[in-house]
Amino acid sequence: MQPYNNHPESFQEAARIIHDCDAILITAGAGLGVDSGLPDFRGTEGFWQAYPVFRQKGLDFFDLANPRWFKDDPQQAWGFYGHRHNLYRATTPHAGFKILWDWVREVDHNYFVFTSNVDGHFQKTGFSPERIHECHGSFEFLQCSDACTTQIWSAEKTHLQIDEETLIANQPIPKCPVCDAPARPNILMFGDSGFIPDYHQTQNQKYKTWLSNLSAGTKIAIIEIGAGTVIPTVRSESEKVAREFNQPLIRINPRDSSGPESCISIADGGLQSLCQIENELRLIKE
Repeated sequence: MQPYNNHPESFQEAARIIHDCDAILITAGAGLGVDSGLPDFRGTEGFWQAYPVFRQKGLDFFDLANPRWFKDDPQQAWGFYGHRHNLYRATTPHAGFKILWDWVREVDHNYFVFTSNVDGHFQKTGFSPERIHECHGSFEFLQCSDACTTQIWSAEKTHLQIDEETLIANQPIPKCPVCDAPARPNILMFGDSGFIPDYHQTQNQKYKTWLSNLSAGTKIAIIEIGAGTVIPTVRSESEKVAREFNQPLIRINPRDSSGPESCISIADGGLQSLCQIENELRLIKE
């Protein structure tokens, strides 16, 4: 079967697959959050457009997404990560999340979410934390920057004041309750030997168990949204599950929508595409 290449057949075929499925796997990258107003940091210029102050400092995303900052300059580290955390909290997930939520309800909550996003927006929409695997960690938990303990704790009460001009965090910054070293988000960064993986591994085990419990012949709709190619964790997982279950992959991405044979490629943004598929679903149900 040749890949579907966008309008209108791609939306119609995606709707048919979702209508007929028994289970849903949602795989999502940073592109899903763009329609909520969140930056996706696509390329160095994209990052600097979102954070021009770091252009002046000569720092890009790969420089800043490094755990060394929490030891060398924790106020700068929390200026960057704290600003993002505040932004994620203040942002309302776009209507596409609600569409996805309605679809998983149609399959009696037989679903899982596999996402590289750390913003907690699936949980905000109502998706169960028990059915989400955040493969790069989450802003909703903190850990010790020195990894003095494997303990992680909730970031719910963490509120940071950030200087918007310099993106430097004001004191106090979060501290480890055990050793008083600076705390950091429980997020997998670049060159991150100090990441505490326990919660991540627990989520991964629940995800693997869900997949293994799907019976032979299960019609699983694999819906990938906004997953890029630079760090292909999400795209690779989508394609792997599609192969294992011999099901087509629905790939939504305005720039990188191509995929393996039988992939339904939708070269549009997440919200627009989900709305269009929902419109086609309504026609099928009439």
